[in-house]
Amino acid sequence: MNSKEYLEAAVLAAKEAGKIHRKYFNQKLKINIKGTPFDLVTVADIESEKKIVEVIRGYFPGHNFVGEEEQYDNTDSQYTWIIDPLDGTNNFAHSLPIFCVSIALAKNDELILGVIYDALRDELFYAEKNKGAFLNEQKITVSDINKLAGSLLITGFYYDRGKDMMETLDKMKQFLQLNITGIRRFGSAALDLCYVACGRASGFWEYVLNPWDFSAGKIIVEEAGGEVSGRYGENISLQKSYIVASNGKIHNAMLEVLK
Repeated sequence: MNSKEYLEAAVLAAKEAGKIHRKYFNQKLKINIKGTPFDLVTVADIESEKKIVEVIRGYFPGHNFVGEEEQYDNTDSQYTWIIDPLDGTNNFAHSLPIFCVSIALAKNDELILGVIYDALRDELFYAEKNKGAFLNEQKITVSDINKLAGSLLITGFYYDRGKDMMETLDKMKQFLQLNITGIRRFGSAALDLCYVACGRASGFWEYVLNPWDFSAGKIIVEEAGGEVSGRYGENISLQKSYIVASNGKIHNAMLEVLK
């Protein structure tokens, strides 16, 4: 199987999920709560994940899947698809048009492919290992800003409203005192990473992200020339992690604030 077929399957699955997003967006939906009062799930999440798995299994019936909404039996395959069927559910549930589908493929725990699709803007971000990153077939690169002053950063908050949130707020204050242009909080980590990859922002951090939140975005940022690490600059595994992403040029400066 060649990499072209992996990308073809991921793009088709993302586009099919995007149709479901458009179908349900701005409709009156039943909204369910998963863990905390802030962790929401809708019919669009469930249907999108089912469609993604259905499409990819049509190509690769023996592959593994890790999804946000369902658990899947493991196979002996070395390939695992990591799926967030609707990243930005809280935005979606409130008719705020900032959300996407995120699909990554790992081979033996190494990311080899990432696809992220924003259906409302028809923006398809994707990257393959060692082949660069793209937005709608146009190659993208990170910004060339080389210092924190004047940079635009993005952050996010996990559902916890305790110490992690308070520390994020404290770090925001520290960054703002270093004369950055500003900080944005869009509510979709996958899109946040894409925005770093294409130079719309120069850095992003979030205290707690699941692998389906960041896997596709991680390879897209790296293939666009950026850097992704943990809080102390360490490599991150495909597990729940602290994420720092940047254009690479301001990475160490971000880490100095975040340590």
